[in-house]
Amino acid sequence: MKTALVPAFQPSAAAPESARPAAWRWALPDTQPALVRAGWLHLGLLLACLLLWVLDGRSVTGLNVWIKPAKFSLSILIYLWTLAWLLADVPPAGQRAARRIGRLVALSMVVEIACVVGQAARGTTSHFNIGSAFDGAVFQLMGVFIALNTGAIVGAVVLVFRHRPLGPAAWVWGIRLGLLVFLVGSVVGGVMAGRLAHTVGAADGGAGLPILGWSTRHGDLRAAHFLGLHALQALPLAGGLLGRRLAGRTAQVLAVAAVALLYAAAVGGLFWHAMRGLPLF
Repeated sequence: MKTALVPAFQPSAAAPESARPAAWRWALPDTQPALVRAGWLHLGLLLACLLLWVLDGRSVTGLNVWIKPAKFSLSILIYLWTLAWLLADVPPAGQRAARRIGRLVALSMVVEIACVVGQAARGTTSHFNIGSAFDGAVFQLMGVFIALNTGAIVGAVVLVFRHRPLGPAAWVWGIRLGLLVFLVGSVVGGVMAGRLAHTVGAADGGAGLPILGWSTRHGDLRAAHFLGLHALQALPLAGGLLGRRLAGRTAQVLAVAAVALLYAAAVGGLFWHAMRGLPLF
């Protein structure tokens, strides 16, 4: 049984490697219950944070205290359900490992959002906050589980190379390269954690883009981090579209590889730009 809500490509297990996507439908795969349930939790938190945004006028680093938890709830929701969708195309031989990966990611993200929401409720920041022993412990806990999440995605990369996902070559390589570029975005997150800041050239906070908060006066590593993480959606989508338009395995693989290279170059360009202390716009 599948729960209706997000799009999933479910090609036939018997489809040849070069087959075009046979069907796109709105469904959450039942092969990843931990990711699906964690996603529903984040959806509920998103709605709660939006309500609190209206009711609570407190601010942190120049933004309403509930904006960050709302953004994280939405971003993690998309991440969880995208990963559930992609891992559903791993063949049966790899599904046991895929479910283990799903459970690790779900646990990591539940701890992450609990820390973000908890610190917001206290009226303070969650990331890079070592202002007290408690705040430092919260930040360290987040670091441990983000490392666990990153390790799970490394496992997912190994899995999708060892067990070829179902579908045309462009779709398969979109999944593989999307996971790899996601890890590049994770490295950018590690750089921010090492610096205890996302702004380059000034302290965090100050003038920033609406809602996103990315600095409009100094470099901000969050743009590269954001773009890298969302390769998990962008590259499989590109692969799905190219798989429907190109015939032949070689043409599909080369096309997806070119898109992935350009995407990774954009992530690198944003990182280099921010590290020079230059604002996005």
